[in-house]
Amino acid sequence: MNFVRSLCVFITFLSCLVFSVHGQAAARPGPGSGTRIGFYSTTCPNAETIVRNAVTAGFSSNPRIAPGILRMHFHDCFVQGCDGSILITGTNTERTAVPNLNLRGFEVIDNAKTQLEAACPGVVSCADILALAARDSVVLTRGTSWPVPTGRRDGRVSLASNANNLPGPGDSVAVQQQKFSALGLSTRELVVLVGGHTIGTAGCATFRNRLYNSTTGPADPTIDPTFLAQLQTQCPQNGDASVRVDLDTGSATTFDTSYFNNLSRGRGVLQSDQVLWTDPATRPIVQQLMSPRSTFNADFARAMVRMSNIGVLTGASGEIRRVCSAVN
Repeated sequence: MNFVRSLCVFITFLSCLVFSVHGQAAARPGPGSGTRIGFYSTTCPNAETIVRNAVTAGFSSNPRIAPGILRMHFHDCFVQGCDGSILITGTNTERTAVPNLNLRGFEVIDNAKTQLEAACPGVVSCADILALAARDSVVLTRGTSWPVPTGRRDGRVSLASNANNLPGPGDSVAVQQQKFSALGLSTRELVVLVGGHTIGTAGCATFRNRLYNSTTGPADPTIDPTFLAQLQTQCPQNGDASVRVDLDTGSATTFDTSYFNNLSRGRGVLQSDQVLWTDPATRPIVQQLMSPRSTFNADFARAMVRMSNIGVLTGASGEIRRVCSAVN
């Protein structure tokens, strides 16, 4: 209960903050503006249960939807705020941007929306469905739960060109800090949120440049030699670039601190992950999160509340889509 109370106080505090989103198409309200826990308690009291059941059903059919939905929510929030614009289909929408081509779990969000429209027509936004589904995905992989503030409305604009500033697999810590800071997120929150890579996979194309000699030098020396051989077997130099590799070797289906331990052993798959250990700006944070007294679960819950309230549309802004894949 103390954690829940703390989150409620924290969310109230958030409404006093205003952040600017550098390089985005338009300004949005600051984190937490107009969202609250239990927003649908009277207008659609079973909303969270309906979403949870839809995510559980999808997870039972394909457990890979859990990291897919978590990543989808992350990518939605980093482009013009958490407005569900990642869900819109069509030519040159965010879904067609290269970083989003391998996202999965859209059918789960669509299923939840269909059920919600039957129960409470025109009430629950797609942006809120995605925020709730991300939380439920963490829980299904044995991670923590947290109260999700709701009340977001859906955006009407979705452009692939707006996805250019998403964090990338080759980003240095400095570049990652710039991208997170532009959205009002701290370096600690950066490390904690990237810790979501404790579940999920990456395609060989996103890190194969680390594995072999190139014009810039030999294989990345920060990779553990035994692990390097393993990755080279999984991702041959001229092999299938779409082959998927676990981001958290040995624990890719469980939401835990194993990811941080792997970084300390030179077993980070993505360059952007491994630099969290090699860079002195982030290494102490990784060390704390992998320690016996790790606060990763609580930190992740707080960071997700912060991230999920970036640039939200509330009140009369935006709309409540009838279907998540198209504007009304």
